[in-house]
Amino acid sequence: MSEAWAGGSTRAWRRTRLFVLNRDRWICGLCGFAIDPLLEHPHPMSASVHHIRGKKYGDDPAWLQAAHRKCNMDVGDPNNQPDPEPRPMTEW
Repeated sequence: MSEAWAGGSTRAWRRTRLFVLNRDRWICGLCGFAIDPLLEHPHPMSASVHHIRGKKYGDDPAWLQAAHRKCNMDVGDPNNQPDPEPRPMTEW
């Protein structure tokens, strides 16, 4: 995890993440197996959201899919890009 993300995620990301997990019915889009919602980070089979086109394209749910943490880490960013710097919130 980047030092910039050490404080955790934003509310907007947590909402988007939950939306994607629910939309995908907690099924990993990378391996096809169910994601147990009771498993917590850093468990390798805990819930994660994969950026299909890469993080540089943002957090549009159309380009996100539910994934196990391990599956997501194994695939990585399709464009081999590092995590983008977090953007400051300008509105709440």
